[in-house]
Amino acid sequence: MGHHIAASIGTATKLPSQYDRRHASRTPTLFSLFYSYMESGQMLIGDGVVTDLSSNGIGIRGNRSVAPGLEVALSIDLPGMDKPFAISQSRVSWTEGYRFGVEMKTLTLEEKNHLRFFL
Repeated sequence: MGHHIAASIGTATKLPSQYDRRHASRTPTLFSLFYSYMESGQMLIGDGVVTDLSSNGIGIRGNRSVAPGLEVALSIDLPGMDKPFAISQSRVSWTEGYRFGVEMKTLTLEEKNHLRFFL
């Protein structure tokens, strides 16, 4: 009986409706990151991991909940880089508890090239 429950839960978590909206393929990852945002006039900082990466978005599991539409800045520890990879403009597109996805708004050509290496 326990195996049946675990299988049902696993199936349910693999296909949340938010993922259906993504058009680009996702690459599973486990990079650490910090994210920051303004709430009620205060800068809040969360930390977590990048769970997947695509050419226009990032899946994150963090320690602070966020809301769809929230503007966040990201600082990601990518392998092979001397300093964290900074994305100053991104927007939360979906949330599920402490998991959320962000859409990257504007990236320079150099930033896009760094991310392509991991896709």
